[in-house]
Amino acid sequence: MSTILTIPKLEMSMTEAVLAEWSVPDGATVSQGDVIYILETDKTAREIEAPAAGKLVQMAAADETYEVGTKIGEIV
Repeated sequence: MSTILTIPKLEMSMTEAVLAEWSVPDGATVSQGDVIYILETDKTAREIEAPAAGKLVQMAAADETYEVGTKIGEIV
């Protein structure tokens, strides 16, 4: 079963964020809790951890702005 990765809502007023960079390459095996990407909002940059273990499939480009809830990848 795969785990869908979406842009999380980190602040009450947040509607979008920048996927600043992927911390691991596409296709890499990750463990739950590994930092997989950096998300930048108006106020901060946050390291986002893998919610599950498996192979990371990136579906969104880094250095782009996405709305909260946008699917950016999955862990299979």
